[in-house]
Amino acid sequence: MRSIHVDEIAEAIKEMCIEANHFLSEDMKSALGEAAKREESPLGRQILGQLEENLAIASEDMIPICQDTGMTVVFLEVGQEVHVEGGLLTDAVNEGVRRGYEEGLLRKSVVRDPVFRENTKDNTPAVIYYDIVAGERMRITVAPKGFGSENMSRVFMLKPADGIEGVKNAVFTAVEDAGPNACPPMVIGVGIGGTFEKCALMAKQALTRPVNCRSEIPYVRELEEELLDRINRTGIGPGGLGGNTTALAVNINTYPTHIAGLPVAVNICCHVNRHCVREL
Repeated sequence: MRSIHVDEIAEAIKEMCIEANHFLSEDMKSALGEAAKREESPLGRQILGQLEENLAIASEDMIPICQDTGMTVVFLEVGQEVHVEGGLLTDAVNEGVRRGYEEGLLRKSVVRDPVFRENTKDNTPAVIYYDIVAGERMRITVAPKGFGSENMSRVFMLKPADGIEGVKNAVFTAVEDAGPNACPPMVIGVGIGGTFEKCALMAKQALTRPVNCRSEIPYVRELEEELLDRINRTGIGPGGLGGNTTALAVNINTYPTHIAGLPVAVNICCHVNRHCVREL
């Protein structure tokens, strides 16, 4: 049994909120650079160059890489041999988010009630997901999610007879409907299977997978590649102004499902796709 104090967790979350909002992850930085080399449209290349310039300024001057610093989504993989001491784990996560957004001078975008819209003024509460795993470590993923792209996301409750073609059409429909509103080039997380809420969670988690890592399942890997190619042939392009770089990656997660269903979720993220991972 290994003990981790809530203060250590809160401090890590604070630092991760600030890091994710100011610095692009290495996989995203590489993907944008490669896209700029491949882009055929002069205007598309110009926009990608401007995005890279913006990201460089953000990291050098400690300015958020996007004005929408997101609602904080936190994935916790907690080893079953870990004992959290000094308080509640949920409270520690929210304290870390509060400190990160206040000390990092990040925009507070969370409202206390979805109807009456009073701002909580510290970007809490976070959206937290827990997974109990083997071992005595805690793996934390912080993913601030802006709502320009979040609002373009979809869940489709397909019939089993819709099959793989139905899945492809669902993803393609979501991307086409999003168009320029999701700040392309996008990263597209897809969840297939499970239940209504499970497929949405898988789609969200898929966004945190490095964009240069394909699925280990052969048919899923082929589907990721096929969808990415098809999406990049829509011509939506960087900023929605035309080109062959509409998406940087399609990441798909799957899970067993019921004999009567084929749930599909598409969670779209903009070109920054913020995520930060640490292990305690």
